[in-house]
Amino acid sequence: MKPLETVYWLRFAFGILAALVCVGYGVGTNMISSTVFVFNNFLNSMALAIIVYLLSYYIIKYKFRLKVEKSQKLFTAGIGIYFLAWIVFWALLYTLIAGPPPPA
Repeated sequence: MKPLETVYWLRFAFGILAALVCVGYGVGTNMISSTVFVFNNFLNSMALAIIVYLLSYYIIKYKFRLKVEKSQKLFTAGIGIYFLAWIVFWALLYTLIAGPPPPA
């Protein structure tokens, strides 16, 4: 597999990891509720996802810096799949944990 393909799939995995971290943060702070959606939880999760992305950049840069032509490619490769994986898995896990809303 080419180095940028590996980076792509690593970013996918980091997106799932970021979703787990964000939902864990929501559970730890009791911000996940089936009755009301707390928008601050989404903003905090987005900030955590950006932090995990930046950390993944430094991890990937350390491992692949000599294997690619331009180091700028390491920052942008897989950015779309990272945030797509993060938002899909965050929404899925949030919904599974929050559960259905109470009957009216």
